Amino acid sequence: MPPTNGSGKLKTPRVNIAIWLLLALIVYLLIQSFTGSSGQTTEMSYDEFLKKLGSGEVASVNVLKNSRRIAVTLVEKNGGQNPEAKPQKYGINLPYEFNQELDKELRSRGVKVTADSIETGFFMNLLLGWGPMLLLVGVWIFMMKRASGGIGGGNPFGGFVQKIGKVVSKAEKKIKFSDVGGIDEAREELKDIVEFLKNPEKFKKLGGKVPKGVLLVGPPGTGKTLLARAVAGEADAEFTPLSGSEFVEMFVGVGAARVRSLFQEAKKKVPHIIFIDEIDAVGKARAGAKGFYGGHDEQEQTLNQLLAEMDGFEAGSGIIIIAATNRVDVLDSALLRPGRFDRKVVLHKPDMRGRESILKIHVKGLVLAPGVDLKKVAQGTTGFTGADLANLCNEAALMASKKDRLAIEMDDFENAKDKVIMGEEQRSRLISPEEKEMIAGHEAGHTIVALNTPGADPVHKVSIIPRGMSLGATWQLPEKDKVNASKEYLLGRVAILYGGRTAEEILFNEISTGAHDDIAKATEMLERMVCEWGMGDEKAVLNFNKELSMWTGQPSHTLSEATRREIDLEINRLSQECRNRARLILVEHKNELAALKRALIERESLNHEEILAVVEKKQRN
Repeated sequence: MPPTNGSGKLKTPRVNIAIWLLLALIVYLLIQSFTGSSGQTTEMSYDEFLKKLGSGEVASVNVLKNSRRIAVTLVEKNGGQNPEAKPQKYGINLPYEFNQELDKELRSRGVKVTADSIETGFFMNLLLGWGPMLLLVGVWIFMMKRASGGIGGGNPFGGFVQKIGKVVSKAEKKIKFSDVGGIDEAREELKDIVEFLKNPEKFKKLGGKVPKGVLLVGPPGTGKTLLARAVAGEADAEFTPLSGSEFVEMFVGVGAARVRSLFQEAKKKVPHIIFIDEIDAVGKARAGAKGFYGGHDEQEQTLNQLLAEMDGFEAGSGIIIIAATNRVDVLDSALLRPGRFDRKVVLHKPDMRGRESILKIHVKGLVLAPGVDLKKVAQGTTGFTGADLANLCNEAALMASKKDRLAIEMDDFENAKDKVIMGEEQRSRLISPEEKEMIAGHEAGHTIVALNTPGADPVHKVSIIPRGMSLGATWQLPEKDKVNASKEYLLGRVAILYGGRTAEEILFNEISTGAHDDIAKATEMLERMVCEWGMGDEKAVLNFNKELSMWTGQPSHTLSEATRREIDLEINRLSQECRNRARLILVEHKNELAALKRALIERESLNHEEILAVVEKKQRN
């Protein structure tokens, strides 16, 4: 809050008064430069000037800077008897530049000739002489105020070092642990923080120290921010949420000042939780750390100040720092050491049971039809985060509303899932019959290989309706969550990816550009199998990760040319093995492939039961 006087009105700092006075002076001088402050100037034509000159009425001539305009003073008509009478002044535009001939004529008639750069006198001279200096002084005061001050009362420009992070009022803290699902282990670990804040003496009796900071690590959308809000809600503590980018500014030292201001405000109201989202924006490793030889002075000073402030307050002071990031590998090691962030809580994508609990939370305000099975929805959303599931429920509600339904049905969730994964249907897209047949054959190839690959995930749905950037899609959903994948399973996935292109070769003796994404995914998986997971030639079970280092821009491992060649040969060998596997399956089941292609052309989209019906019918025939 800005400082106030006894009546509650804002006090205006002296530096702000100086800025206002300086601006007022400059504006006043500008006004005077246009209006003229040393006498009213009236325009006179050149012909009239010659008449006045011939009659001896011209007393003086002031030649201006451009030599095409003069300021003329006429002889006082009262003969100088009235000392208070001011001589009349006129401005005249010359048809030509002032020259020696005109100068001789004026002097021969006794006219006083002077040269000046302005017409309006003292104030214009003052403005041109002192204006630039005054402007520089004003800019300097302005920048110093922004760089070192705050948003003091009366400052018309605000300030860089303004108080950041809005304290969430108790009325807004309605989120509890019951509103967070799918992360039971993380929730249990953070319950200790709630106890620390509520009853710190309980832990101090045995000599224990309350943690100063908690680092939440996990992929985007896993509920890090929601979990931090739940901690504050359960502990009934003050909660200040902010982003790491709010500290970093253009001017060096501003972020450090903001950190100081943040902790000063937090100490006034305890218990207090400061939540810093995306802390990697300010907590990246400093110059020289982890092989990094670049740096940003403002970011480094801000990080140094944050480290100092976390060391400065005592454990058990009632302040807890909760930070969140999905890039823990780039954080400075000094930030992660015990005594600063004492605990690191890892949040993973939820499993099927966790997804079901998250769905139950997000459907509380929705009207569901009796046939909706959230367990089945959870089973079909493998890999979804909490944010994805919230979006899924919202999309299902919107789809049901568009159909004027009284409740959300199961097919609304299915359609919403398709939309979230692949994008909105694009039925208006014009596709020729030949292209449609090629797309149907391509997707049928993926499906047939998947159905005949041992250990592969079941085919959930196949469609040739364009969605997003894709012209067709084959969905496979695992029956249960996988935490580990075998070499055989991964090779089967690569064979399924090659199934679309191979089917085009078999059915049409031609290939299309539709396999672009399949080839990219297959190549990436094979590279990881050989270079990271040691699933290539058993003679070299090593990690040959070829990704570029994020610090130096160079490969994380220096590989010899011979090793690179061996890696490429092994990737090509596995790729050919998977392509041959896909071809053998499709040649053996060519009739089922053709039947499934025809069914897709007719109906455009088939679910798991419909796919099996088409294939089994063809097998019986």
